[in-house]
This record gives sequence, C-alpha cells and structure tokens, in this order.
Amino acid sequence: MTATHPFLDLPPLSAGRFADIEDRVARLLGTRQDVVITQGEALLPLEGAIRATATPATTALNVITGPYGQTFGDWLRDCGATVHDLAVPFHTAVTAEQIAEALAEHPEIDFVSLVHAEAATGNTNPVAAIGEVVRAHGALFYLDAVASVGAEPVLPDAWGVDLCVIGAQKAMGGPAGVSAVSVSERAWARMAANPRAPRRSYLSLLDWKERWIDGGRTALLHAPAQLEMLALEACVERIEAEGLDAVMARHRAAAAGTRAGARALGGGLEPYVHEARDAAPVATTLRAPAGVPASGLVARALAADPSLPLAAGGGALAKEMIRVNHYGTAATPGVVRACLAGLGVAMAEQGLSVDVVGALGAAERGMGGEG
Repeated sequence: MTATHPFLDLPPLSAGRFADIEDRVARLLGTRQDVVITQGEALLPLEGAIRATATPATTALNVITGPYGQTFGDWLRDCGATVHDLAVPFHTAVTAEQIAEALAEHPEIDFVSLVHAEAATGNTNPVAAIGEVVRAHGALFYLDAVASVGAEPVLPDAWGVDLCVIGAQKAMGGPAGVSAVSVSERAWARMAANPRAPRRSYLSLLDWKERWIDGGRTALLHAPAQLEMLALEACVERIEAEGLDAVMARHRAAAAGTRAGARALGGGLEPYVHEARDAAPVATTLRAPAGVPASGLVARALAADPSLPLAAGGGALAKEMIRVNHYGTAATPGVVRACLAGLGVAMAEQGLSVDVVGALGAAERGMGGEG
C-alpha cells in the first residue's frame, strides 16, 4: 500500500479558499482594488499587465533604476508603445521631481512604469511622492513591488497605483511560483479597450476579470497550483501573526546593520547605494574593493558557508557588486553578522586589512536604529 504524502495527496483547492487567499493579500496591501493571484513567478503578471494595457497608441515613461526597468521598456516597445526611458545611476534612486520634469517634457505620456525596490541593485524609489505626480498628470501607474512588499510599505490605493505586482519569494518569505496583481478600475477599462490584450492565454488578466471576478469568484479558470497557493497562504499567515510593522522593522534593521557593518569592516568595502534613504531594506548591495572581483569574494565566502544569502551582481556588475539578500526569514541579526564575518574572512584571504570585530559591533549598533 502506498503511503500518503503531505505534498502529494492534497484535496482540491476550492474556489472559496482561493478567493479567501486573494482577500488576505488585498488586506496586506491595504487595497480595495481587485486582486488577482497569478499561477506563476512574478514575471507572469508583470508581463501580462503591460501586454494588457500597452498599445501602439501608448506613450510610456519607463523608469530604469535596475535590470527590471530595462525589461519593462522592452515589453512596452514590443507592444508598439512609444517609450521614453528615464535612467538613473544604480547607486541612487529616481526622484518625484525627475518624474515631473519628464512628464512636463512629454505631456502625451499616459503610462508610467516603475520598480519600487530593485533587489538586484539595492535601491528603492519614493513611490508615495512619485504617485502624487503621476496621479496629477493622469497617467496609468504600473508598479513592480515584488521585492518591496513585506520589507517596506506598499499601498496601491494611497499612492494611486493602477497595476501593482507582488511576489511572495522575497520579503514575504514565501514561494517563488505564485504572485499577484492589484488592478484599478482605470486599468481594467484600459485593458477592455485594448484589442491586443491577451485573451484565452496564460498571460491574460482579462480572462480572470471576466471569468473569475465578474462571475463572483465561484469557478476557477484552471486547476490552481496547490502547493504554491498553500505556501502563499502560510506566509501571509506568518506575516499576520508577526505583524506587518514588525516584519518591515526587521528588514529595516537588517539593512541598517549591513550598511554600518560594511563601512566598519574596511578593506575598501562600502555600500553600493550611496544614501541610506535610497537603499532598499530587502537587500543591501556593496561595492567590492578596487581590483578585487566581487564574484570571487562571494565564491570564497560561500565556499566556507554555503548557507549565506550572498550573491554577486548580475552581468557586468559581477565585477564590482556584492548583494546581501537579507529578506524573509534571513532578515535577522544573526544572518547579518554571518554575512559580514564571511565577507571579512574572504577579504582577509585576499590580503586586505579588515576589522571583523569592529564590523560586527557597528552592525549591532546599526540594527538598533536607522542608518
């Protein structure tokens, strides 16, 4: 007789439970907008939302503060949209004033795409202030909040965000295979008016609107990804139990401690994002010492302790950027200390002068407040 297995022998996930999980995600975002849980990694709703709303008649302002902003511009152009890219150095953040200037220069802009926090580059953008500018202009506001949700406030309604995409795999501490998007009435109307919006497609948000939401959320479009849905439910429950404010405080403290500790470690290591106000609480990026490849330092540290949430930057950034991914359950003092110690040992092996004890002390002090 075959034994039952908790991951395999699962009862069907009902439409009611699916809807309840959507409602809990909506409460996490403080939104009254429709929330659609999508059955895939966050690239699914990120691409689906652009392809549903962008047309050859669209003029978009696409803000680039990291690699995902570059991807969004590619999708927008693929939809035939006219795209004005606003790129800022990865060591900083875009400002509401820069957004306002771009909108004034191109008053025909009717779509703004922005990444809230770029885990890949370690910066975060002031969405509340930017939202005021975009709302005053009247453009549709598309936001990638995949990395930021759980690490810092994400408030689609208060900020005037029309399409807010989140994923569970970073600060929420959940699975990578499920995501969600909140959709405003304006965004639904833009999709409905777009003859090129995907339909009868895995990318289609309109399918969910017409067959799921408009039908009273009683019949699912397809069999849900049970394991991922149950894991999403569990991570939302864990956030609710700890308290969202407490979860965000853990992430802020981890970021502050990592930045302070990196400065005190010495050896030429320093925060990649110059100002603390521009630094994402979900992950801290560090600039490797001159002449020392970041990828080599990360490899040495991971060889000693493979559990460290360290990574080198992607592409050309692998030469200069180290990323400390202190998100989810890794947003703790213990993880921060372990990462600093691991980097200190790797740097010492390269002949660099480091002060690990001083770095750990600075990190402890940094985690006691903002910095």
